[in-house]
Amino acid sequence: MKNLTSFVIVILLQSLLFHVYGRHQSSSKNILVDSSPFPSDFLFGTASSAYQYEGAFLTDGKSLNNWDVFTHKNPGKILDKNNADRAVDQYNRFLEDIQLMSFLGVNSYRFSISWCRILPRGRFGEINYLGIKYYNIFIDALISRGIKPFVTLNHVDYPQELEDRFQSWLNPEMQKEFGYLADICFKHFGNRVKYWTTLNEPNQQLILGYLTGKFPPSRCSSPYGNCSQGNSETEPFIAAHNMILAHAKAVNIYKTKYQKEQKGSIGIVVQTSWFEPISDSNADKEAAERAQSFYSNWILDPVIYGKYPKEMVDILGPALPQFSSNEVKNLEKSRADFVGINHYTSYFIQDCLTSACNTGHGAFKAEGYALKLDRKGNVTIGELTDVNWQHIDPTGFHKMLNYLKDRYPNMPMFITENGTRPQI
Repeated sequence: MKNLTSFVIVILLQSLLFHVYGRHQSSSKNILVDSSPFPSDFLFGTASSAYQYEGAFLTDGKSLNNWDVFTHKNPGKILDKNNADRAVDQYNRFLEDIQLMSFLGVNSYRFSISWCRILPRGRFGEINYLGIKYYNIFIDALISRGIKPFVTLNHVDYPQELEDRFQSWLNPEMQKEFGYLADICFKHFGNRVKYWTTLNEPNQQLILGYLTGKFPPSRCSSPYGNCSQGNSETEPFIAAHNMILAHAKAVNIYKTKYQKEQKGSIGIVVQTSWFEPISDSNADKEAAERAQSFYSNWILDPVIYGKYPKEMVDILGPALPQFSSNEVKNLEKSRADFVGINHYTSYFIQDCLTSACNTGHGAFKAEGYALKLDRKGNVTIGELTDVNWQHIDPTGFHKMLNYLKDRYPNMPMFITENGTRPQI
């Protein structure tokens, strides 16, 4: 792509392939051999998360996580009223999955660690060495097939005990918990893992968990959602603050204790969308920038620059936590080696700051007064898909990458998810 020379672009397609093609005996012929236009060191792979794939939800010492409890107590919150007790059974059938990946010709696999499989009670209990053993075998099996492990420390799931004890990400104690998990994973797996990410899509987790309440811990307030507890205008930003500092803690542990010997790299993954002003007015253009600041820049600005975006500071005022001088120093010395970019769709953006918008996603203060729309009149932002919030808009993806390149120059970036995924 033009103007993307400072990028390290790695495509890790969301791995729905195992659902689509099923589990079958594969031919020994690699279907991508000699057909790739990419250089030999290009990473082309698939991606998953522990909760969505592993199953085995109470096997070998694993405890209940927040999603286990959420899906069992609130089946109506899930589109098909299902849960991931079994999922695609990767815990038991990972060798078949790796065989399929090898058959497809991929050379990397992005997966996440199940926090409660390693630490069933967080710091309040013992390390579960059966969980350590499982991931050691899994990682070795990937490497034996020439597939590089690309490991995410946390992909939205955590031990339910941390929610019950101190409300998880709303409490600074979660920073210590995450640092402890990271240290254990670096110690046991880091001699073979060369790509680490701390958190997957914290911005999405915050919006769905603390703003709209659609994901656990289901905290929100009107007009953003209908929950029994929570405050949508304060709690997302408190939880984000702790996530950002937890990320920095994990990065600092890796860089000071492990990176020199293990020779890997560490980053964070954010969800991105392209936000196109719905008109050429200055108000809509400014709203589009606010939409970026209340979405991906919300996480990336502190991680890279040690401060929140100006647009958030101006609108939220005291509702936005401040980094102490020591926290700023910690962020600066714990700078990520790369950023992972998940991208699925684009939106038109309409200003709701200078002119009122009655309702809609993005219309209110905690979302930056930037209304998100998937169409302009009768014209959609991109080709429709079977997932109601996803539109195919390659031009928007191109614009998003250039936007990030300009905002965060010289920061290597990986495309860690792109394409389509199931609706939840």
